[in-house]
Amino acid sequence: MTTETEGIYMFCAIPSAEDQTFGKVKLAGEHRKVYTIPYKDAAMVVTRAPVQIYEPSRQNLKAHQDLVADIMKKYTVIPMSFGNVLQNKEDVRILMGKLYKQFTEIFPKIENKIEVGLKLVGKKEWIERTIQENPNIQSLKSGAEGKSKQAGYYDRIKLGEAARTFMTDLQIHFDKEIFQQLAKEADAARNNDPVSERMVMNASFLVDRDNEQAFDELVNEIHEEWGDRLDFKYTGPWPAYNFINIKLKAEGAS
Repeated sequence: MTTETEGIYMFCAIPSAEDQTFGKVKLAGEHRKVYTIPYKDAAMVVTRAPVQIYEPSRQNLKAHQDLVADIMKKYTVIPMSFGNVLQNKEDVRILMGKLYKQFTEIFPKIENKIEVGLKLVGKKEWIERTIQENPNIQSLKSGAEGKSKQAGYYDRIKLGEAARTFMTDLQIHFDKEIFQQLAKEADAARNNDPVSERMVMNASFLVDRDNEQAFDELVNEIHEEWGDRLDFKYTGPWPAYNFINIKLKAEGAS
């Protein structure tokens, strides 16, 4: 009979040197005690768990993210990426020693700040209607209609390219129309690549908690203006995942 080796699974770092506990988390099929491993004036929030590869299932990811979000209610957090586990407490302290200088630079920058995400997806009917009003696409579409598969091959390529250009132009439009407007009200902002065909904006914003209500109201105003044409997915608050420049991958993690 083999016994699974237990190590230290890491969730996030906080700017506190106290020994603390944060209840329990369900990980690897068991409820496990969550506690801190201090280093100087910071600490890593951890739990004892098997040294293994953690599958990024919905349940595992939710357990990780929910715990970090709960700790964020009380502390500024630097989140660790999902699935990082080291052999023992000493390995965690060694890692924190390597990252400590970066921790001291990052904590002041994200103190009292949250990340929110805003994804905008064009409603199918609106996208189709707008395409129908585009003379270039309609001209290419007319040219391809009625031709055999072979004869219309290049026409269909041009039509596909025109459709991609159309979506790119929409993304540029909403970068100027919405993203830039929100970015002025945030401490930092990132417009990430779209992750679906009709997505026109995939943005993250770092917002001071004192400005959270004003930022939410601005998003509501934009929704009132564009809600009939765009689907809004406004999420958060999250830790500053998109605004921490170091990759907190544990060396030797399994």
